[in-house]
Amino acid sequence: MFAISKDFAPPLKLIAPFFKIGVSFYLIAMMALLAFHGSFSYQEMAVAGWIHLFLLGFVMMIIFGAMAQLIPVVLEVGHAVVDLYYVILPLLGMGTIIMVMGFWLEPSLLSYGGVLVFISMIIFASEAFVTLKKTEIHTLTVKTIAVSNGYLLLGILTGFVIALGLSGVVTIDINSMLKAHIYAVLGGFVLLTVMGLSLTLIPMFSLAHGFDETPIKRGFILVAVGVGIVFIGSIISVTLLQWIGYITTLIGVGFYIYQIYSIYKLTVRKEMDIWAKSMLFGFSSLILSVILGIIYLLGATPPWLHASVWFFMLGFIGFLINGHLYKIVPFLVWFERFSPLVGKEKVPMLHEMYPKNQANMMFWYSSSGTVLGGIGLLIENDMLFKGGASFLIVGASFLYLSMSRMLRYGK
Repeated sequence: MFAISKDFAPPLKLIAPFFKIGVSFYLIAMMALLAFHGSFSYQEMAVAGWIHLFLLGFVMMIIFGAMAQLIPVVLEVGHAVVDLYYVILPLLGMGTIIMVMGFWLEPSLLSYGGVLVFISMIIFASEAFVTLKKTEIHTLTVKTIAVSNGYLLLGILTGFVIALGLSGVVTIDINSMLKAHIYAVLGGFVLLTVMGLSLTLIPMFSLAHGFDETPIKRGFILVAVGVGIVFIGSIISVTLLQWIGYITTLIGVGFYIYQIYSIYKLTVRKEMDIWAKSMLFGFSSLILSVILGIIYLLGATPPWLHASVWFFMLGFIGFLINGHLYKIVPFLVWFERFSPLVGKEKVPMLHEMYPKNQANMMFWYSSSGTVLGGIGLLIENDMLFKGGASFLIVGASFLYLSMSRMLRYGK
């Protein structure tokens, strides 16, 4: 990433709003947790609304912003039509708001919000595929971008059909379609995207080199195939296929975790900064999520699944994103405002460009909240769950303040 040419790099004014709006949605999502209890069902409209608030408003918003910058780095070519990101942002933002209102207030709004989200993701995926055609690079990261965007298309198609079903436009089997939708988005797009980008970002930030990529290559194939099997099994309602897909995906995640461990052993940088602590907590959460998920598949009660998904979303995805923001955003600001001054005057170091105290407060409050909330879901204890939510709100507030300060640095 540090070698990217200015000819390929999108302007900061294009990328920064994705990050600022994304962390704003994250803060709103954490505040909304106080309205929920330690026991619930994924079929509840309110729960579905919160999941979409978190995934669309925070996860997708941040990933889209990051991909706007990282796609040229990974592919070593410029975007096909980079200005489309100016269109993607308002469509995704407004679509998310309308969809959440549909889940929480008026189901008829779901189809309208779904259309906006659908269009934004079609534009994103189409631009990514056209850009992919320009590259001659064929690394694993490039392959994950291609496959994950294919699953994104499947995810948004099934999601749009579900929105039409919930608003009464069409009649479908909501449960089967919902499982296919969730697995395509979480496993097919989010997990595969994280796997691919972490193969680029984690070695770069940890200064690890010379590692064998065999585990992640196997993990990528197994996760990609496993998600496809679950997707098909859910659509045609064949339980055996779904089980085969679950097991295949879990084995693939195991290979991915082993790959990260092998990279960690080669790490040159041993400093436990905010990024390193976030990665440690994030991957610990992923391991815990897998263990809880296996226990659920072996016959445990739904709270084990709830806790598993919680640690996957809040612990793994949340901390991987937030930890990388403290690396990516300072670099983007430095690249835009200070790189032209190199050799002419003193410029700041990257580690000087993020507020360390606020970052540490974000980490400790958010990690404590994730653990408390997960335990609260596992034992269905409202007090622990809401206590965890309160900690997460404080952590999200520090993240928002950190983001605002990093984006203003040097102005």
